[in-house]
Amino acid sequence: INEIEVSENFNLDFNKKKVFDKAFETAFFQLISTLVISKDIKKLEKTSLSTIKSLIDSFNVSDEKFLSNKYYAKFNVNFDKKNTYNYFESKNIFPSMPKKLDLFFLSVIIDTSAGELAYLGQNPIYKSWNRYKENYHLLNYILPTEEIEDMQIFNNNIQLIEEYNFENILKKYDLEDYIILIIYENQNEINVLSKLQLKNSYKIFNINYKDINFNDEKYILSLISDLKNLYEDEWKKLNLINTSIRLPLTLSLLSKDYDKIKLFEKTLKNLDLVSNFMVLSFNNENIFYKVIYNGTPDKLFNEIKETGLNLKKNNQTWEVQ
Repeated sequence: INEIEVSENFNLDFNKKKVFDKAFETAFFQLISTLVISKDIKKLEKTSLSTIKSLIDSFNVSDEKFLSNKYYAKFNVNFDKKNTYNYFESKNIFPSMPKKLDLFFLSVIIDTSAGELAYLGQNPIYKSWNRYKENYHLLNYILPTEEIEDMQIFNNNIQLIEEYNFENILKKYDLEDYIILIIYENQNEINVLSKLQLKNSYKIFNINYKDINFNDEKYILSLISDLKNLYEDEWKKLNLINTSIRLPLTLSLLSKDYDKIKLFEKTLKNLDLVSNFMVLSFNNENIFYKVIYNGTPDKLFNEIKETGLNLKKNNQTWEVQ
């Protein structure tokens, strides 16, 4: 977790240890907010500081400065993957792979009593959507530009907006993943319909809210926060790591191919589904690794191949070529 900014009043009670502790707690909250769905974050929020410190592998401090009787610093905190995943599992929580995703986001508001549609510039959700963004958010929303042609299409199809095919609009932005948000406004309540296409998963959500006020910016940001949490959770669920699955595999490399060994070990360290790996043995010809993987062999082989390495089966061992 990088660029954690912490400040503390610089006075007679100043204690640098408190600053470090605050940074560790902030980094841990950002970590769980990135890896864990909302309902499970609550189970981890009360994690003790001593436990958090036990999960930290290393950290560094930069940009230390004193301004106007305040101390400021930035922290980069590295958590030990194996210990952190084990801690999550002890709480019966499965984390997800922190994959970022660019997607197209379109929102419209329909006043059901007046039969009118608010699109883009007239839509307070659209105008404020990207104003609310947390460091731990994985979804990056690409919003449409205002085009009269699109607005006319929506106005002409206002009664059939739920069934409307948005394919022509999506083509303009060259994105396969999208979220279509349709809000039906009726007096003091709204019905929120969300259509999510995330990778190969398609889902629809319908949620009702009462006592709405689109003139209140606090309400708008609260609604956006709720929706973004919902969408983040759905994306995380598609990337869950089942740490209860521990598939042991034996892989070998030529012991004199130092560049390939270096690339292989770097790859294993960066794969979220690799919970652990170690050198089993080595000789003049080969070095043998034991890899513990939280998924299927095919997925591991595909991830390794993406780095330019190939695998070949030799009895019970996979040769890395």
